Amino acid sequence: MKKNKSGLVMLGIVVLLYAVLFSLNADKTLMALKESLGVLKMIIPILVLVLTLTALLNTFIDEKSISRHLGEESGLKGWLLALIGGILSHGPGYVWYPMLQNLRERGAKDGLIGAFIYARAVKIPWIPLMIAYFGWTFTVVYTVYVVLGAWVQGVLLGRWMALSKDDIKIHHQDKSSKE
Repeated sequence: MKKNKSGLVMLGIVVLLYAVLFSLNADKTLMALKESLGVLKMIIPILVLVLTLTALLNTFIDEKSISRHLGEESGLKGWLLALIGGILSHGPGYVWYPMLQNLRERGAKDGLIGAFIYARAVKIPWIPLMIAYFGWTFTVVYTVYVVLGAWVQGVLLGRWMALSKDDIKIHHQDKSSKE
């Protein structure tokens, strides 16, 4: 299996940039590096927690049981699972698409999948950073609005997709009756 080395390439680029900047202005570069390390220290504990939770979820909960809880009759439980799952998910979004497609094929509602994707805008490791830069009030209001927006987007997507499926059924019925 081929390994993705983009993280190492990015690290190399950052180290190279710091070296160039250090040669231009050592004092400011050291100050920037110190600030970067402070941010890293703030994020690491939460990042470890998120990685641990995600590993536990991936190990002990299979897709079939998840899809049972995200189907047409899932109600409030399905919305909560989709929103919380989106918030807790990490990594690039495209990594989640195959799993979400699998869930959709097994009966998960389109609206819940849309809400999951939208709720990924809340990044738990970034919350301490947001609080540090913008304060508690901004961070809480922003997070609540994103979660509400995820729910609204999910509802709208679910209705739109249901209408599209009905249009396809009607179109096929009209074709059949004309033949």
